[in-house]
Amino acid sequence: MAALMIFDSSGDLGAATYEETRPSPGQEGAVVPGTASPCFVVCPGRSVGHVDNRSEVREFLSSRRARLKPEQAGLPAYGGSRRVPGLRREEVALLAGLSSDYYVQLERGNLRGVSESVLNSVANALQLDDAERTHLFDPARVANTSGDKPRRPSPHKVRAGLQRVLDALTDAPAWIRNGRADVLATNRLGRALYAPVLDDPIRPANTARFTFLNPAGPEFYRDWDATAKDMVAVLRAEAGRNPYDRGLTDVVGDAHRRRPQPAC
Repeated sequence: MAALMIFDSSGDLGAATYEETRPSPGQEGAVVPGTASPCFVVCPGRSVGHVDNRSEVREFLSSRRARLKPEQAGLPAYGGSRRVPGLRREEVALLAGLSSDYYVQLERGNLRGVSESVLNSVANALQLDDAERTHLFDPARVANTSGDKPRRPSPHKVRAGLQRVLDALTDAPAWIRNGRADVLATNRLGRALYAPVLDDPIRPANTARFTFLNPAGPEFYRDWDATAKDMVAVLRAEAGRNPYDRGLTDVVGDAHRRRPQPAC
């Protein structure tokens, strides 16, 4: 069943797309998809500005350093107690081929001017996976390419005018989500079609969490693999626009660590 989704990452109405879903049990025939052509409403987007949030970069790097033991990194583990969990800063610097002073500056969140080769060296030293590498590279790119104007976080609700647009769509299910896949608003048919997503006790309802973490996800979406790939693309795009969004970080982390495999 096709559902109209209106993407709303910056508070403006975005381009409409479709998702193929199966009706919920007992709802077959209850929701009738629209027969008109897809409606595309495009409004000017917000510019991406620089977010100076070094504390989150510092927290990310220090936490990844703390989880890695010397023997896991191929370093000798000498006897006696260590004053820090995991690796010391100078050990990470040694593994990455950097000076200790330079790595200390990186871990303090100063990513301005850092090269991709240096980031790769740090990522290899800390044994980061693909999602974590993205989390490290995105703020570096923003620090080196953006201006000084902070970016607004993804909205948690829509304006009254957008809700009226949704309510006016009476022959097709429609809904609005923000960049981190939180469901912000629906029309009546959208609420019926996406009941399994919206009934999730975790708030706000989030289609990424539902797709990757809810056992009903593979059954809900007709093509789970395609939906999962699209969802990853959406989250990566939002990470590029707003890499310091704590809510986005939580969603990506949960999905990466706890993603179930769909039944064959």
